Amino acid sequence: MRDALVEYFERNGAKPGDRVLSEPEIVDQFGVGRSTAREALKLLEHDGIVEVRPGLGRYLTSLSAAKVNRPITRFESATDMLRELGYSPQTLVLSVEEDVPDLDEREALGLADDERVVRIERLRSEGDSPLIYSVGTIARSQVPGPIKHVDWTGSLTTFLKDQGRELSFSTAAIHAVEMPEGPAAKYSLGGFGPWIYITETAYSIAGEPTLYAQDYHRGDIFSFNVLRR
Repeated sequence: MRDALVEYFERNGAKPGDRVLSEPEIVDQFGVGRSTAREALKLLEHDGIVEVRPGLGRYLTSLSAAKVNRPITRFESATDMLRELGYSPQTLVLSVEEDVPDLDEREALGLADDERVVRIERLRSEGDSPLIYSVGTIARSQVPGPIKHVDWTGSLTTFLKDQGRELSFSTAAIHAVEMPEGPAAKYSLGGFGPWIYITETAYSIAGEPTLYAQDYHRGDIFSFNVLRR
């Protein structure tokens, strides 16, 4: 909904200082619930695109004039990102295992000593071209029933939302790296130059660490932008 509002502003030629739709107006215009409208406005305020003027309403700030394609601060699933970029990705599940968490996984997810995790290794590609190699880790307690009964080709963000753990934001670290020898040899991922390696911990609406993701993006295909202020 946040992105839909930004597109609405651009489509209607909105300028800094213009008044923003109110919650009831967003509900009527887009056919969404008030909670969805409220959350979208909060995100725009957090991004500095919208400001609240007490007694007057919400207005666009000067930052609304900035055009940043693929902002690194945007929280979205890899599946949604690829589709928005025009790809029709296929998801290959390379492995799914229940295991004892390693130190990074335990710290990222805040797990107790006796907790186990489900680790999902996947490759997103278009045709024969690999795009993103990823390893996602969630607490075993978040997966009801046997892990083999879950369709892991879908978005982990959507899966967790269905389990009542909707994701809201994440913290991430970004590096340029070569693909590790293991997956490079096993899945023919060598020879593409540096990959953009993003380690990310995603948090639920309640503020609980819920997903630990290690994503390798093809460095010759993907780029991200930053708005500095």
